[in-house]
Amino acid sequence: MDFQKRIKSFSYALHGIRLLFSSQANARIHLFVALLVIIAGLLFRISTAEWLAVITCISLVIAMEAMNTAVEWLTDLVSPEYHPLAGKVKDVAAAAVLITVIGAVAAGLVIFIPRIRYLSVLLFS
Repeated sequence: MDFQKRIKSFSYALHGIRLLFSSQANARIHLFVALLVIIAGLLFRISTAEWLAVITCISLVIAMEAMNTAVEWLTDLVSPEYHPLAGKVKDVAAAAVLITVIGAVAAGLVIFIPRIRYLSVLLFS
């Protein structure tokens, strides 16, 4: 493949990231929560395996939010008038984000609850 084409495709992807975060409030919320989780990971000194889980969860949630946004925009393009199937498409795409968020929260609880419990024992015993 032509190197210039690779660079150009990378710039399109970066433009997509800018579009995602500039236009989608939920994407900005996910990013904010991701930053809080990263700070918590640094403070609690989570293990390498736990970092891998955190990074994977953050990546999946943001990627699913991007896909949901793309599906919503494409649905609006091909079905500008209300159609029940268009609504179902949007609802299922949003469900994919929610399912991913629930999984990420569950992983976060597994990683951080024991540390929070231990910290509370140290502070309040």
